[in-house]
This record gives sequence, C-alpha cells and structure tokens, in this order.
Amino acid sequence: MPDPRIAIVGATGAVGKVALRVLEERNFPLGALRLTASQRSIGKKLSFKGEDIVIEETTARLFAESDIAFISANDDISREMCGLAAKNGCVAIDDSGVWRMDMSVPLVVPEVNADDIDAHKGILSIPNCSTTPLVMALWPIHQVNPVKRVVVATYQSVSGTGAAAMAELDQQSKDLLAGNAVTAKQYPHRIAFNVLPHIGTFDADGYSSEEVKMLRETQKIMHAPELSVTATCVRVPVQISHSEAVNVEFERPISPEEARSLMGAFPGVTLTDDPSNASYPMPIDAADSDDVFVGRVRKDVSLPNGLAFWVVSDNLRKGAATNAVQIAEEVVKRGAWLREGVS
Repeated sequence: MPDPRIAIVGATGAVGKVALRVLEERNFPLGALRLTASQRSIGKKLSFKGEDIVIEETTARLFAESDIAFISANDDISREMCGLAAKNGCVAIDDSGVWRMDMSVPLVVPEVNADDIDAHKGILSIPNCSTTPLVMALWPIHQVNPVKRVVVATYQSVSGTGAAAMAELDQQSKDLLAGNAVTAKQYPHRIAFNVLPHIGTFDADGYSSEEVKMLRETQKIMHAPELSVTATCVRVPVQISHSEAVNVEFERPISPEEARSLMGAFPGVTLTDDPSNASYPMPIDAADSDDVFVGRVRKDVSLPNGLAFWVVSDNLRKGAATNAVQIAEEVVKRGAWLREGVS
C-alpha cells in the first residue's frame, strides 16, 4: 500500500501549524505533503522536517492529487472545501462546526468511536475542543457503568478563538499592568484578568452555541441520544488548554477508586490525582501534550450515583490537530482512504 498524499488547508493558522508539527512528531507516513492557506499567504514557506514547503492555492486539482486533507478554516470555507475534496476522491478531515451534526458525517474521537470511520463518505469531522476531553474522560467509565447525566462547566483558553485572541490577551495584560487603557476587539469585553461566560451566540433558552455543541456532540460520539448534558462555557485568560469541572450521574453507584482505575488505564488519559500534595491537572501542565489529564476525582455528595472530577486538555493538540492526525492514522490503518477516484 502506498503512503498517503496529505494536504493541509489552513496551514498558517494556529491549528494548521500544530497539525504540521504533530505529523512530524508522530512520523506520519507521507507520500507527499502540500500546504495551502489564504491568498495573502500563497508563495510563503513553512518548514517540515528541515524542508521548506511552499504554500499554494487550494484547488480541485490539489485535492485530486491528494488522498487525505486536513481542513482547518472558517465554516464557509470548510463547507466549500470539504465538498470539493470529497468530490475529487480526497478524504477531508474537518475541524470546523459545519459537518459535526450531519448524520452522514462521522464525528470521531479515535479512542472512543474509531469504528465510525468506516462509514465515511469522503468527509470526517472532529469534535469541538471542549467536547473531546469530556468524552475521553467519560467513555472508560460509561462502558462499565452507563452515564445518565452530565453537568459540566468549562474554562476555555483564548487560543480556542485563534492567534489574534492570544495576542490580544498579551497586549491587554501589558496595558493593564502599565496602567494604560485597554481595547477589546476579539471579545465583547476585555479578557485579561477577567472571565467571560460567553462563547458563541445565545439561543432563545439562554444557552450559548458552545454549550449546545457539547450536548449534541457528546450524544453523537458516545452513541447515546438519551444522555442528558448541560454545560456552562466560560472563556478565561489562559493562552492554551481548556479545563472542565464535571459532575456525572451514573446508572449505578461507583467509587472514586474504581473510576480512577478505569480512567487511568484508558489510552490517552493521564491521571493526576493527589490533591493533598497539590497534584492535580493544570493548563500549564497539559499545554503541548496530547493526553487528557484527569484529577480531583471524588464522590458527588449530592447524588447517590454521582462523581465529580476535573479535566484539562491542550485544545490545539488533542482538542484539534492531534485528534485529526489520529483520525488520519486510523483511515490509513483501515485502508479507508483508498476510494474510487483516488489513484
């Protein structure tokens, strides 16, 4: 079997750059690698394994000459480019919100539902960066003691918004410490030394679009349409890594010890749980790691069948780029990229 030809659409963005690094770190088998971005970046170069790769235009021909494309762009571009890729025999792995709830498009976290990849029709979707760590923590317990209800509060870093938000947090922090006026452009209020319970747009019930995503995506990935999920999503002044406070009701009682054992043994989950010695997951520890970190596992005293725990994950890696590369690895492993129209 030949090595797949890979394209990264949106290679100059925050997730695209991390995807490039993850491909190199994981020694992904490459028949070829091509990079595309917006018009203003065409002709520029990015380095991969010591070689400069010229950024080119995204075209139908590029997709026809590629086997798998990572697409990291806004919704409008993803909607157009994923369809174009699939039409030209290239498997699109998309990180936008466009395809996640399309019932014909698998929404995949490989450790949880890799088998869903087999049903793809040319497009695969990765979950929202707040959903992925949640299902990674829930799944190992859910398999032995089904989850009935989840209440989650997220504390999401500014890198989830993009590079401009990261720069704005830096600038606002400097301005405030210097006693200067602060300008907010990326968010409706300043983010430095502040928290915003506002990610996305609000619906008639008062839920933000980010909170609705967590409900629907968790149900789809876990194949549990009856699962109850409620979320409060908050933006915090942290550069990288999302954190989550999770309260879960199970069908039956479960001890913290059993939950720790199940989560700690699950691939991609690291248990950091010794709070008496100040050992628990923090954003600074999860940053630049592919694992989902879990700690503060304890009995939820408000429920007979409940647990509470804390989850932290790098939103640019496992929350986006790494998960996409892991999906591609599964596509290659299963031969699911050798489709009609691909030479």
